[in-house]
Amino acid sequence: MKYPLFLLLLFASCSMHKMIEQEKAEILSSVKEGEAPIVTEERIQSLPEPVKKWLKTTGIVGRPEIRRGWLSQSAQMTMKPDQKKWYTAKAKQLFTTDPPAFLWTVRMKMNPLISIKGRDKFVDGKGEMRIRMNALMNVVHETGEKIDEGTLQRYLGEIVWYPTAALSPYITWESIDEFSAKATMRYNGTEGSGTFYFNEKGDFIRFSAMRYKENTSDARRYEWIISVRKYAVMDGVKIPVEMDATWKLEDGDWTWLKLTIDKIIYDQDKQE
Repeated sequence: MKYPLFLLLLFASCSMHKMIEQEKAEILSSVKEGEAPIVTEERIQSLPEPVKKWLKTTGIVGRPEIRRGWLSQSAQMTMKPDQKKWYTAKAKQLFTTDPPAFLWTVRMKMNPLISIKGRDKFVDGKGEMRIRMNALMNVVHETGEKIDEGTLQRYLGEIVWYPTAALSPYITWESIDEFSAKATMRYNGTEGSGTFYFNEKGDFIRFSAMRYKENTSDARRYEWIISVRKYAVMDGVKIPVEMDATWKLEDGDWTWLKLTIDKIIYDQDKQE
């Protein structure tokens, strides 16, 4: 029996939705229960000076540690360095801090006939990337050590959205100077590092990491930069809400992502 195309698309979309909902439930089930400890002045004293100043600037001192949360994003993306047209996308993300994990889903319309749905996750120290065209055809399905490392580095760079994660036992800090510090994260056999940069006020302004751009056997690391354009206070915490992501490549810089945080909520099991 031949099924109409829209039924195949509906089935594929439901199948991916079911997978994502199951993954969300599994991530949330691992989050510690009970009262979260308070972030105190004493607890941040051992951190490098610019990191301490940043944490005070965010407003998290005196608050309980953030254990989980949800955020929604609007984005403009390009798929290759020479692409002139920017695609518009909407994304949602679940994140947890102990254990560290995220689940990110994105929808992007490429033209009237083609849409893309993607899902990235970082769970148990392992990363996985899936992209489907029209919810039906797998365009990308990537796993492996390079993906694990790169996804961990992404998680590390994104702790600026949930700053109490800077106190994670999986992250160690090394002072560089009065405006920067290097963070190294080790979790479940995966390790990655990146450098956080701050301004005179203590605001986070940039994250830099040497990250694999491809998942091939001969893949090389390139500098991957997140830079901040705007800040806002959301759910009581000052975070960067407009950011760009750029690869520093041999042929020049490729800014492939312009991101806006539309909403963030902390310590709820379900997104509003």
